[in-house]
Amino acid sequence: MLGKITLEEHFALTETLGPGSDDLHRRLRDFGGSRISEMDEFGIQFSVLSLNAPAVQGILEINAAVEMARRANDFLADEISKRSDRFGGFAALPMQDPDLATEELTRCVKELGFVGANVNSFTQKDEPETHIFYDIPKYRSFWASVQELDVPFYLHPRNPVTERIPQFDGHPWLTYSAWAFAFDAALHALRLMCSGLFDDYPNLQLILGHLGERIPFDLWRVDHRIEEDPKNIPAQKSLREYMRTNVHVTTSGQFYDPPLHLTLNELGIDRVMFSVDYPFESMEKGCNWFDNAKLTKQEQIAIGRTNAIKLLKLNLD
Repeated sequence: MLGKITLEEHFALTETLGPGSDDLHRRLRDFGGSRISEMDEFGIQFSVLSLNAPAVQGILEINAAVEMARRANDFLADEISKRSDRFGGFAALPMQDPDLATEELTRCVKELGFVGANVNSFTQKDEPETHIFYDIPKYRSFWASVQELDVPFYLHPRNPVTERIPQFDGHPWLTYSAWAFAFDAALHALRLMCSGLFDDYPNLQLILGHLGERIPFDLWRVDHRIEEDPKNIPAQKSLREYMRTNVHVTTSGQFYDPPLHLTLNELGIDRVMFSVDYPFESMEKGCNWFDNAKLTKQEQIAIGRTNAIKLLKLNLD
């Protein structure tokens, strides 16, 4: 399929590179070279780029987090200006302070032309062991601003601080993208839904990668158990309702038909969008799978292109 749009594609600053091969680091720092040539080869018209993880969310000091976010966003805006026909941007945000995060998101949307935010899940602040999640009351003003700006918020996973998660001790193969990323992002997203966030801000739109971080596969079970024993949950609706009205998911790093079709059945065609997770995943593998997935032409166009155009208000031919 030609004209595909991708939403979970990453870049890095030198300071945010982290572990990885020289080739991975090269690809994270590349914009106009192999990234564009691979997009051309595999039928991707447009990619929305975001800073790699954990980046700003791993910075303990507020002023340093603000400086990093602004620098990353200005750098990305400059790169987009060179190829605005191929790239868009999601803002990195200093979520250590909700007011400063609101200020930076507003700047990125209104001045830099970004189409939303991509935040690497929980934020650390002051102490390395902190896990700050955004369902707590102090972040309600931030969410009000996201709704007012009418842009989506992509909740991207990061590895938990494993000293706090003993289940991963001695099992490094289950950390990061193999299992821990979904463990983190799914729980964070569930916290947001259960907190009543989308009752307070019904037009707010959240994006999850990796076909919803496994939430679609357990929707019936979690709703069933909460209905049986609600424990005074603040949410006024079922999780299924929020997933169908306030959450979108992408195919990033999930290149397999069975989970795609389960997700479509649970959430509906309008809630699923194509993505790769480049350069942590291969454009070739992701695109070849999607182009040959068991979908009707109408479904392929919706997932691969038009759902993203509608959500992000893209002006693409």
